[in-house]
Amino acid sequence: MNNIFARFNVGFFALALCGMGAMAGNASAQGQQPRYGGELVFPVPSEPPSYDGHKEETFGLIHPVAPHYNGLLRVDPTDPSGTKPVGDLAESWTVSKDGLVYTFKLRKGVKFHDGSEMTSKDIKASYDKIIFPPPGVVSDRKGQYEVVEAIEAPDAYTVRFRLKWTAVSFLASLASPWNFIYKADILAKDPHWYETHIMGTGPFIFVEHVKGSHWVGKKNPNYWDKGKPYLDGYRALFISSSSAQVAAVRGERAHIQFRGFTPADRDTLKAALGDKITVQESPWDCVLLVALNHKKKPFDDKRVRRALTLALDRYEGSKALSKIAIVKEVAGVQVPGTPYATPPDELAKLAGYWKDINASRAEARKLLKEAGVEGMSFTFTNRGVPMPYEPLAVWLIDQWRQIGLDVKQQVVEAAAYYATLRKGEFDAAMDFQCGYIVEPDLDLYKFTSRERNPANYGFYDDKVLDDLYQKQSRAPNVEERKKFVRLFEKRLLDEEVHYLMTLQWHRIIPHSSKVHGWQVTPSHYLNNELDTVWLSQ
Repeated sequence: MNNIFARFNVGFFALALCGMGAMAGNASAQGQQPRYGGELVFPVPSEPPSYDGHKEETFGLIHPVAPHYNGLLRVDPTDPSGTKPVGDLAESWTVSKDGLVYTFKLRKGVKFHDGSEMTSKDIKASYDKIIFPPPGVVSDRKGQYEVVEAIEAPDAYTVRFRLKWTAVSFLASLASPWNFIYKADILAKDPHWYETHIMGTGPFIFVEHVKGSHWVGKKNPNYWDKGKPYLDGYRALFISSSSAQVAAVRGERAHIQFRGFTPADRDTLKAALGDKITVQESPWDCVLLVALNHKKKPFDDKRVRRALTLALDRYEGSKALSKIAIVKEVAGVQVPGTPYATPPDELAKLAGYWKDINASRAEARKLLKEAGVEGMSFTFTNRGVPMPYEPLAVWLIDQWRQIGLDVKQQVVEAAAYYATLRKGEFDAAMDFQCGYIVEPDLDLYKFTSRERNPANYGFYDDKVLDDLYQKQSRAPNVEERKKFVRLFEKRLLDEEVHYLMTLQWHRIIPHSSKVHGWQVTPSHYLNNELDTVWLSQ
């Protein structure tokens, strides 16, 4: 199994080094035994559209809801690179010699919060819902699992996945923090039940959700991992204002915000609270995108889409925005500096990444004229989460004005935003691609055809992209895989311009020094079960 993950860790030492400073965040706890008790309080900038992790794709669900559940696997909560899958409900696993059969042995004695025992039928039912959803049930990540031919439960404590072809990323895909294990009997009666109800095997039991106010969980006294959790409970406060989130931490009314603060917020908190604040930082597998609705004119014309990307001076934008927002590097389809990322000099050959912004914008104006839409007006739909959506939108609109376009912004409340995207009720809209492990199979599926991926909000079908996705996934070695990732990136961003990339995020977590047992990673979707977290007095 170690060989399977060698490819994830190549080059990731750079991310781990950035996390080294983060590891100091728990230095005060070294040599100490975890303390029991206390309620962890943390602001969440967005609320969950529904409670179903299989359906949703927002941190607004993960942060308050994840502590109620377990997965089959999870990413090691002590690993700063966020790349090492470990067992959660799985106690052990084996892989057949041909790489086509994965067999998992489950922990015994695991109980759902209603007291019933969790068995292999619950794992199978949950993954059947994710991979083979019944009609009318939305599975946001089913496109990641095309490799799965069948899921079997030969006995109560064994689960077997049979694959159509070998997939080096398969274990990583099973470690998805979204893959909550649900109760099979409930799913059999109503596959939509978990959209509005909570009932898992996790370290915390659901207490209440008061919309617009808070979410509360209490300690599961019968948790299978004996001795955990350490906390008596947790309270998530729904606070959309960035300044109010910072004020909550500064006023010691909240311990931590798990998504990220700006460099200025970090400095303000450190200046105000000194040693009472610990700062953890990491690169961030997250980037905002512009979804161009191919069903709406003139965005069905790739000349118009190309003009929109050519207008963006990403390099100057990076310099300015990194000072005020949680963004930093100019991004392609992979996190800069990681194994499959395109080197900067190669990236600069793609439309929208040219170093000569004047030539780029001249080409953009020419294309708009050819398409007959010079000076056109359109509405840019944005998500009602201030950071970094607000500053990025202001920057985008300003850049498009440089080529004579009249763009107005429409902000939609965060919980309602996904309904807007899914219905295609927009011209151009802010979308995002945030991963939990930096891995092409997981990061690129977002951009495959709409017919296979419901999270494609460009509403296009592109068989060439789909074919390149499969080729990179099945490539026999790293160099061959890189070649197909580059071809995928060129078609997506340059030849067809289905989506526009903006800037890679940078994660900064200033938190109360009372918080221990939590490690920053390159993903704000990880380490949210809270079973390892404890508070010192």
